[in-house]
Amino acid sequence: MVAITGTLVQSYGICKRQTWLMAHQIIPDQEHPYIEIGRLLDQETYSRDKKKINFENVVLDIIRSDEGDIVVGEVKKSSKAQESARLQLAFYLYKLKQSGVDAKGLLLFPEERKRIPVELTPDLENELESIFKGINAVVLRDTPPPPEKIGYCKNCGYREFCWS
Repeated sequence: MVAITGTLVQSYGICKRQTWLMAHQIIPDQEHPYIEIGRLLDQETYSRDKKKINFENVVLDIIRSDEGDIVVGEVKKSSKAQESARLQLAFYLYKLKQSGVDAKGLLLFPEERKRIPVELTPDLENELESIFKGINAVVLRDTPPPPEKIGYCKNCGYREFCWS
């Protein structure tokens, strides 16, 4: 069984090869502009919220209280990969629920001034459990899946690894 993280859940929704590489500790280009922009967004946005809360194998970008509810926020540069970001946030809500904490989720895209609520439903829990099986199948392979040219490749920290 693989130690599944939110990052693996998110990458699985985009690129199975990226999921394998991450799970095998092959680190993307840390000087890639999009990775640096992500770090900057993390530092410069939502300064009034509690940030980078570590919980088991989860790192929550933001946590706040809203009218008695716990709200977990996931900050992203753009909504281009919104579905995979939604699944990542759902994973965090799932892990919190397993520990007895009911929380709501909020996807935050500060550059777009966009906020999308995410709620963990039974259907979403089933979808996550299916994704966990898929992640395990990919990660337990001896070699990564072959590269597939997709729209995300041009902005990926693994681009040179896959296409040079």
